[in-house]
Amino acid sequence: MTANPGELEALGDAVVQNMSEEVTGRSPTRIAFDRLRKDKVAVLCASIMLVLIILALLAPVITSAMNLHWNITDPEAPAPSEVLEFDGYPAIGPPFHGFTWDHPLGIAPQTGSDNMAYLLYGLRTSLTVAFAATVFSTIIGLVIGLMAGFSRGWLDSVLTFITDLFLSFPYLLGMLALAPIIISNFQGNLDQLAKAQFVTLIVILVLFGWMGLARLIRGQVLSLREREFVQAAEVIGVPTRRILFKELLPNLVAPIVVATSLALPAFVAAEALLSFLGLGLTGMPSLGKMLSDATPYYKDYGLYLWMPVAMIAILTLSLNLLGDSIRDAFDPKTRR
Repeated sequence: MTANPGELEALGDAVVQNMSEEVTGRSPTRIAFDRLRKDKVAVLCASIMLVLIILALLAPVITSAMNLHWNITDPEAPAPSEVLEFDGYPAIGPPFHGFTWDHPLGIAPQTGSDNMAYLLYGLRTSLTVAFAATVFSTIIGLVIGLMAGFSRGWLDSVLTFITDLFLSFPYLLGMLALAPIIISNFQGNLDQLAKAQFVTLIVILVLFGWMGLARLIRGQVLSLREREFVQAAEVIGVPTRRILFKELLPNLVAPIVVATSLALPAFVAAEALLSFLGLGLTGMPSLGKMLSDATPYYKDYGLYLWMPVAMIAILTLSLNLLGDSIRDAFDPKTRR
């Protein structure tokens, strides 16, 4: 049985319409997220990150339900003399006693704080610092990159010079200079000192963390500003602000997402390094400070040291692998 020409034409139109809907209905961002969903490494790392974020957010709830305390000054926390022996090591739990559900990950020597509570609150602090530094540095780098790439002449030169100037100054020296000043100004007031260190650490990470994104965005804008849709917008008199944020910004989603996903683990590692060196957070729990406190006990109390090491490793490895997967998903030339 053969179909008449009218039926064939209608069938052809339907096929073309379905194909066009499938093609036009998927934006590059949608294609990238579809590729991410099929990437087993990305799904695994995203699941791990989701679990860690939930643990960090629910740290007060978990520790309260299990009656765990990271701060020994808490009225409900046991006194150090109740959980420590005369030499400062835990009187219950590892390293010299058996496992106990009262303190599943043991007790910190000398202070008597619960390791699990300290680890959860340290994870919360590290993630907060990393996310805050990532958000603010992304905003600054994006704005400066857009302005430098789209402008011509002296403004581009000035912004490029400022970017290169910040790139030439190591943030570690900045923290070495600022840490003693902050401690001296808030001597005797531990609460104010902890808040000042927290804000200062974020400011330092932001000040020295926006330059890479700014250079990346500037290079992308230099290419995009010569495209027909940008030139057409300039010809018809569209305001510069609208061109930057309505025409150029939507075309920069991929590099922004990739740069952000790769900046997060860098800030996590930077916070841990600075806190380990005593230049970051000393008045509140953090993974780096826990690592610094556990270093003297690596021979007798290995668990105390390997807990923050494992948490930092899992956190940074998951973020790095997830960032690599996001970069590959947004790269149209990649085939995995």
